[in-house]
Amino acid sequence: MEQINSPVDVISVCSANGDIRPLRLRMETKDHRLLRVDIDEIVSSKKIQYVGIEAQIFLCRATVEAKEWLFELKYTIRSHNWCLLRRVY
Repeated sequence: MEQINSPVDVISVCSANGDIRPLRLRMETKDHRLLRVDIDEIVSSKKIQYVGIEAQIFLCRATVEAKEWLFELKYTIRSHNWCLLRRVY
């Protein structure tokens, strides 16, 4: 998971008041395998706006292949796109 700012597929849920929460993501690894990551916990989330683009950043925790990952997901509101920003070590 070394790719930075790469697009990923995400399954998310929206609450009645419009809050969005990612549940699972799928990404392609360097060796072209599809990797499914179930998100165990949303550690934090924040809304950001830069250059007129509204987005929400989620700091997530997951267990993948017996290792704990801490990573940031970005959801761009206007374009409805998800991307993996970075892995936090």
